[in-house]
Amino acid sequence: MNIRTTIFFTVFMLLGTSGSVLAQDIVSTVTTGCETEIQNYCSQVTTGEGRLLACFYAHEDKLSGQCQYALYNASAQLEHAVSALNYIAGQCQNDIESNCAGVQAGEGRILECLEANAESVSAACKQAIKDVIE
Repeated sequence: MNIRTTIFFTVFMLLGTSGSVLAQDIVSTVTTGCETEIQNYCSQVTTGEGRLLACFYAHEDKLSGQCQYALYNASAQLEHAVSALNYIAGQCQNDIESNCAGVQAGEGRILECLEANAESVSAACKQAIKDVIE
């Protein structure tokens, strides 16, 4: 995977899941691995909305191997999280529609709703949550 693809996936993740534990882990991976680049090239960038990653993109020819690896690692974490989310969503779609239709998505609210309605949640959904969460 090249650096442009890595940055794209990382931006996608950061914009799509800001505030979550996953986003914090990925941000930490990138900020730790790219600390030198942040100081040297992006210290004046206001963080948020993908601006820091846009700075990395603008300076991609100057990124250290460590920073490139951090971006690659962050994209791998994103890919894993998206796969897990798709698995749970696929197994729990009917349960979400029937038990949690009025719940606003984000910050774990749908998972909390499914857990609160455990007696009416399908075995397949319960197993998918167990597979991913535990």
